[in-house]
Amino acid sequence: MTVRHLGIDVGGTNCKLAVIETTAGRSRSTGRPSRRSPGPPRVLAVTSVPTGAGDPGEVVDRVAAAATGLLASHGPVAAAGAGVPGLFDEASGRTLLLPNLPAAWTGYRFRDPLADRLGVPVALINDARSFTLAESRMGAAAGCSTVVCLTIGTGVGGGVVVDGRLRFGPHGRAGEVGHQVIDPDGPPCGCGNRGCVEAFAAGPALCRLGGHDSPEAVFAAAAAGDPRAEAAVRGVVGRLAVGIANLVTVLWPERVVVGGGVAAAGERLFAPLRRAVAASAPLVDPAAYEIVPAALGPVAGAVGAALWARERAAAGAVTGGYGPRR
Repeated sequence: MTVRHLGIDVGGTNCKLAVIETTAGRSRSTGRPSRRSPGPPRVLAVTSVPTGAGDPGEVVDRVAAAATGLLASHGPVAAAGAGVPGLFDEASGRTLLLPNLPAAWTGYRFRDPLADRLGVPVALINDARSFTLAESRMGAAAGCSTVVCLTIGTGVGGGVVVDGRLRFGPHGRAGEVGHQVIDPDGPPCGCGNRGCVEAFAAGPALCRLGGHDSPEAVFAAAAAGDPRAEAAVRGVVGRLAVGIANLVTVLWPERVVVGGGVAAAGERLFAPLRRAVAASAPLVDPAAYEIVPAALGPVAGAVGAALWARERAAAGAVTGGYGPRR
């Protein structure tokens, strides 16, 4: 017996969709399918559509149309998950604060019209947490019990997995690793605070300090000996390392996974980052953890959203109003 779930990752530029499939395990005594021992999920298909700058209802229409086409070949699905780039209200399914989407999204009841159009229950999840779920279950940290994930692009998002469980907290908002304050007198952050990891280490900060229009260009210029770019990379890596070192010291994760646009720099980022984290976390043996690049690429958020729908359905939360409560 196979069960499929749909995942949707709503981004500022594109919405990505993925279908995952899980095959039920077999009972040793009867040989029949057993819900208690499912096989590992696998990704069946992915696609994407432009988010656009219009009304959120138009986005729902585009996503639903793309999902219909995807499911015609790879469905049906038992439930869907949708990762959104910000905060939402769990009870009502309304989006609250989505900095990279138009103002019309604020207060929009996103979950219900999406569930109506898809014809299946929809579970909302923060997009950085869906990235974390995907990488911890099927990506660079698969098989690890305690994991920290960061995605570094326009902002710095992420999440934490402790004892195999993605932690949300009582209101679904735990895991904001990019908004730990590492310098109270630091630059203002989009969250309203000052000196967060995001304010120091996100892509725009690196570009501003390095004098180039993309993180890749800053890293390339630094590698070529550009003094301004070299200073920018040192500064950003150092600040990011402090944030990761704090997490390593508190949680002792087996693996720290770093993804997003900034991580595309590869070892130009990871080699100095590993050294800096080790220096900033002297209480933790560097051999006890690894700092590795994300493995699933741009579809991680959609895959994680599908995994979230799968987990909530397995827990018996199968109505349109279920959401993160752990």
